[in-house]
Amino acid sequence: MEYRMLRSKGHLAVWERRTNKMIKVSVLYPNEEGKKFDTEYYFKKHIPMIQQKLGRACKHLAVEQGLAGAEPGSQAAYLIMFHLYFDSVEAFQTAFGPHAQAIMGDIPNYTDIQPTIQISEVKI
Repeated sequence: MEYRMLRSKGHLAVWERRTNKMIKVSVLYPNEEGKKFDTEYYFKKHIPMIQQKLGRACKHLAVEQGLAGAEPGSQAAYLIMFHLYFDSVEAFQTAFGPHAQAIMGDIPNYTDIQPTIQISEVKI
């Protein structure tokens, strides 16, 4: 049985039972010294291109920009964390496969960082 939180207030949370599973594809760009990352290109060109190519198969996406680590004054572990949500691994593969070369080929236009990619099942 899977649930998602609808809203929370303090320690009180309202949960909804999920009837369908989702997967999340995370693309994580480590915060490595001496590496480049052109956020303007990424947000104005790369993300819209991905949205156009993946179309309705991508149910939701989120981009997070790291600010800091847990310790005061420490750097964030990741510069950018990009998350895409799909109904299934198969839905992701079907949408991504035909455009993989264009999407992956665009990476050098904004960064020289090798991203870490993970596919996860969303539980809550």
